[in-house]
Amino acid sequence: MTDASPAPRSRARVRAPQLTGKGGWLNTGEKQYTLADLRGRIVILDFWTFCCINCLHVLDELRELEEKHRDTVVIIGVHSPKFVHEAEHQAVVDAVERYGVEHPVLDDPELATWKQYAVRAWPTLVVIDPEGYVVAQHAGEGHAHAIERLVTELEAEHAAKGTLRRGDGPYVPPEPEPTVLRFPGRAIALPGGTFLVSDTTRHQLVELAADGETVVRRIGSGARGLGDGTADSAAFNEPQGLTLVEDGSVLVADTVNHALRRLDLATGAVTTLAGTGRQWMQGEATSGPAREVSLSSPWDVAQWQGKVWIAMAGVHQLWAYDPADDTVSVTAGTTNEGLVDGPGAEAWFAQPSGLAATADRLWVADSETSALRWVDLDGAVHTAVGTGLFDFGHRDGAAEQALLQHPLGVTALPDGSVAISDTYNHALRRYDPATGQVTTLATDLREPSDAVLVGDQIVVVESARHRLTRLRLPEEAVRVESVAHRTQRAATEVAAGELRLEVVFQAPAGQKLDTRYGPSTRLLVSATPPELLDRGEGSGTDLIRTLTLNPAVAEGVLHVSAMAASCDDAPADEYPACHVHQQDWGVPVRLTEGGADRLPLVLAGMDDQDA
Repeated sequence: MTDASPAPRSRARVRAPQLTGKGGWLNTGEKQYTLADLRGRIVILDFWTFCCINCLHVLDELRELEEKHRDTVVIIGVHSPKFVHEAEHQAVVDAVERYGVEHPVLDDPELATWKQYAVRAWPTLVVIDPEGYVVAQHAGEGHAHAIERLVTELEAEHAAKGTLRRGDGPYVPPEPEPTVLRFPGRAIALPGGTFLVSDTTRHQLVELAADGETVVRRIGSGARGLGDGTADSAAFNEPQGLTLVEDGSVLVADTVNHALRRLDLATGAVTTLAGTGRQWMQGEATSGPAREVSLSSPWDVAQWQGKVWIAMAGVHQLWAYDPADDTVSVTAGTTNEGLVDGPGAEAWFAQPSGLAATADRLWVADSETSALRWVDLDGAVHTAVGTGLFDFGHRDGAAEQALLQHPLGVTALPDGSVAISDTYNHALRRYDPATGQVTTLATDLREPSDAVLVGDQIVVVESARHRLTRLRLPEEAVRVESVAHRTQRAATEVAAGELRLEVVFQAPAGQKLDTRYGPSTRLLVSATPPELLDRGEGSGTDLIRTLTLNPAVAEGVLHVSAMAASCDDAPADEYPACHVHQQDWGVPVRLTEGGADRLPLVLAGMDDQDA
């Protein structure tokens, strides 16, 4: 009997470096693994960090592949921190449970494995074949279909060679903890004196009595899913934001379902107001009938100026739902990630995650820039606290120099100031626009993600302690030692003058670039500080660009955003399946004599010069 399967296509192969991480392994029953232990399996390394919304998207993209190929594929999350808090081992343990990670995770707080694999972006996926060679690398989202195709090829190829080993993987689930709440995200006070809490990891909403502890009722089946129905049968998927609207119902940011849901408090019935259940991708509609337009990881909701505003963390924008005509539309943000003020259509956000409305401002906790932003009545965006993607810390004082660390929530206070749930600093902070000062209200919280004002007290959602904590608003600020941080990634040494930027993109097997409606690629380049670039900033369609670096600027960050669309290469198919691949990089660079004159960034495939 002869093997009629096609010969495997030739592909670049690089010996995979070992896996090392000072924090050790999670989800393995305390067993420590090496690559040699996994020989014979197809290994997918997922370099992620738990602050990163794109990383959370990839976790969800991989779930189906993980289940379908469970006996041949081992997915390993390599946790590679951006923020100081993310380097804490317990924080990684919490995040693995919080986001339902059902594969082994290597805690790499010092970025040792990140550096060995020359990773430059969160998230990055690396595919290792059963013989221990790297055969593909993908940065960003939207690659699950390509990896699925590659996995199928590798299964056939290595089954024929006798180098494929099937069987159970190394994943060992942790024991569940019997707490009332599990990583709650948001809370609101209801008219009867109770609280409604998004019990995020358990995919439910929970109504608690006025004591903040006693369960009145649970809403949602507790199973991950998207389904309307009664309090017992409806399904959510990691719900977050909540807001009480004028008709007495509650609107819910159902984050991983990419949907806006409505809860009828009287009956417990849940319906879907907006979203298709699919994640919005570049090129799709940004306005229209609410149930026909896709959303992307809505994280919070707030009623303001007659509309329900949505912190659309997944695409770094603010959207709004208009109940008058049942439509949704973008209100601010370009989808580019960063901190840029100005008219709503030109502003940049980075994972807006918390909203609070006052008469004349919509406050925004912009988590990845560690910033407090606000929108004025004309729709323009301003920054109160924060400087950009790479600076964070815990520093009080004048807002221009104050520092936060990945805040997820903001709460309006009666005197016109706001309380900030400064999540990764485990603190509640206050910004007073009248004085321009930032102070600390409380410390020793554990990943506070929201706060609710109740009389002269404030109830904080301590997400990583799985509880609501009641505090009296202090008359004096807490004194804390100032600390400032920058992201710990090593800078890439490059030469002054011309630098060849190459975004590597190889269409998956069986696909080609989609050029039916014009260029299928996009490249956007900028720098911090802007003076770093003498030439080469701006947008274009070529994935290769020559930049000119200013020798007078010793170091900075290159911001690169790339997108490529590929479709099935099937001439007979009038409507081929198409996929968008996209990623943002922030590459710290240092200008040195003898530094590199080429900067490759792999969007999909392998850099030929590494093979």
